[in-house]
Amino acid sequence: MADLEERADDVASGSRQTGAGVVVRPRRGDDLADCVRVLGDVHTADGYPADWPDRPAAWLTPDGLLAAWIAESQGRLAGHVGLARSAPGDLAPALWSHRTGGPPALSAVIGRLYVAPGARGQHIGARLLARAVLHARALGLHPVLDVLATDTAAVALYRHLGWTHLGSGDQQWASGRTVTVHCFAAPRG
Repeated sequence: MADLEERADDVASGSRQTGAGVVVRPRRGDDLADCVRVLGDVHTADGYPADWPDRPAAWLTPDGLLAAWIAESQGRLAGHVGLARSAPGDLAPALWSHRTGGPPALSAVIGRLYVAPGARGQHIGARLLARAVLHARALGLHPVLDVLATDTAAVALYRHLGWTHLGSGDQQWASGRTVTVHCFAAPRG
């Protein structure tokens, strides 16, 4: 177990992934203002998140957060992803558990994934996703996620990257709204 924790620490704090002018690195506290600004740009362009949070910085730092990363392109924040422990009521971990027989606690939920509108087309979303998957696996956890059924571009990305569709279902959000989500599990790696 100590070896897994050491590998996870290396992934979370360690080497910056670079390529094609894009750097993926662990998110720092002083990144949050830029993360919120870019999230606002994404919300305006795409409607994500579907319900704008009252406290966006807190929304980006949910309970159970294990780690978060940002992507920078040409010195500007270009994307974000987080990895969190599964929480009661999370549909993706429950479906993964039902399919595999493993307890939901052995999954980790990837979320808060977005790419700045002006930075798209550089595979930033896939790179952020890969970083979160690597960290989850270093912790001995299986990565899962859910996505709104209406977010067809994200669904297409996950399918293209080989994620397994676990099922779909309705989730009730804190706002009281019920939404349909598709749930996916990372390919075995």
